[in-house]
Amino acid sequence: MKLIADLQIHSRFSRATSPSINLANLEKYSKLKGINLLGTGDFTHPKWLAELKSELKEDGSGILTSSSGFHFVLQGEISNIYTQDGKGRRVHNLLLARNFEIVEQINAALLKKGRLDYDGRPMFGFSCVELVEMMKEIDDDIEIIPAHAWTPWYGIFGSMTGFDSVEECFKEYAHKIHAIETGLSSDPAMNWRLSKLDKYTLLSSSDAHSFWPWRLGREANIFDTEWSYDDLLQAIRNKKGFAETIEMWPHEGKYHYTGHRNCDVCLSPKESLKIKNICPKCRKPLTVGVAQRVEQLADRKEGFVPENAVPFRNLIPLSEVIAGTIGERVESRKTWEEYHKLIKEFGNEFNVVLEAEENKLKKTTSEKIAENIIKNRNQKIPFKPGYDGVYGIPIFDEKEIKEEKTLPKIKQYGLDEFI
Repeated sequence: MKLIADLQIHSRFSRATSPSINLANLEKYSKLKGINLLGTGDFTHPKWLAELKSELKEDGSGILTSSSGFHFVLQGEISNIYTQDGKGRRVHNLLLARNFEIVEQINAALLKKGRLDYDGRPMFGFSCVELVEMMKEIDDDIEIIPAHAWTPWYGIFGSMTGFDSVEECFKEYAHKIHAIETGLSSDPAMNWRLSKLDKYTLLSSSDAHSFWPWRLGREANIFDTEWSYDDLLQAIRNKKGFAETIEMWPHEGKYHYTGHRNCDVCLSPKESLKIKNICPKCRKPLTVGVAQRVEQLADRKEGFVPENAVPFRNLIPLSEVIAGTIGERVESRKTWEEYHKLIKEFGNEFNVVLEAEENKLKKTTSEKIAENIIKNRNQKIPFKPGYDGVYGIPIFDEKEIKEEKTLPKIKQYGLDEFI
């Protein structure tokens, strides 16, 4: 059975999230996207947990269902902020749990360390080592996954507050970590360049702060397993039944390149190293991006593929393809009209962007939109890379593509030329 899973989202009780997030909207737009298994988000928050308990049913499998039969898995995120080895550390960790009883035990343990009611992603001053020790005392099947591993400020490998290895971060409990989440600014090909990561499963999730289809499921995991928490753990821990991941282009992520948002400076790793990571405008340190951080830690050349690597595909969300083609915003009426035409014909977004035939696309939408959907599928759309908290921008206008002088040539993906 094919499970298309987005395992990390947030509720409306987390900072900077949509106030309209509820289970009904999450289910509605997950179906529109093509997701059939969704993390609940924020199970540590008492008000959100009360909603989860009132609206989702347990059947002993570890996978919860709504009244209409949509599937969820209990999921939360912890922010660990502490000092280790003389350096301030900030690491976000994803938690998966089997049932509400385990979640109640997790929350009871965390309440001894601080509050849970002020944010859906609570912050604590204890280490990642202590987190694993605490969770494994409750249940060894609680899965702890370093979230968005390369984000400069809150990733395990982040350039500003992270570590150089899983072992350095989790020490004697490193063997309890089976997977990392690659995050929006990196993809598996970038992570494959580090031999030390070969033993970890590379997961991809949206970290969505809203339910809109250009956020929800923008990264996802495809499993060929049954509906059970045990099967999900096997896929995460041993790659059993892990078919592939759907990835955003890392260049669209907010921290792919090194830069300084306030000065509108965006630099490739080579360009940044030439000026020693100092902003050429204000002379302050640049935020070192994921591409440069990977270069710092990599011990392999671009293009290396490890044995038993889970395949992946880079995709731009359909709403962005439509909006970029017609020159509208993703939330505009015209974008939604074209989007819903395609969904009505092909069932869901993943069917459109991954499977729909070009001739059928052209009968359903405009020829230009159809062409760009196929270009997206074939990874032929270039980007202005994201940096220092600014999303990258896909480029659909042919004139702009030809005039753009700084587009990266992404050799690791086999794309030496874009047009």
